[in-house]
Amino acid sequence: MTVYLTEKAASKLRGFIYADGKPPTSEKGIRVAVNQGGCSGFEYVLNIVPNPDVDDVIYEQHDIKIYLDRDSAPILDGVVIDFIDSLAESGFIFENPNATEACSCGKSFAVAENTPAAIPCTTY
Repeated sequence: MTVYLTEKAASKLRGFIYADGKPPTSEKGIRVAVNQGGCSGFEYVLNIVPNPDVDDVIYEQHDIKIYLDRDSAPILDGVVIDFIDSLAESGFIFENPNATEACSCGKSFAVAENTPAAIPCTTY
């Protein structure tokens, strides 16, 4: 089970990891997971964390420690995390080979089996 970072995503994540101006601890990295929610059933979670949880699957790419939530690992196997920065939008995007459908915002998705009930999107 693997999560892949593009160089653009890794560069942006390094900026977040070093944002406080202090050298990161040897364990500081990113946690990647999914939560139930969103208009398609699952939502991506990406956080900077000081250390892994006991059950995390641990990777390192582009000098970034990646902690993958073990329960999320099968759903995220093969996901590519990229970063876009344009006039229209900016942020991390996820290309997930396991997603069978996705919300137009790109933050919510479904998989073939065991996708929780969707929550309708709110319009502003």
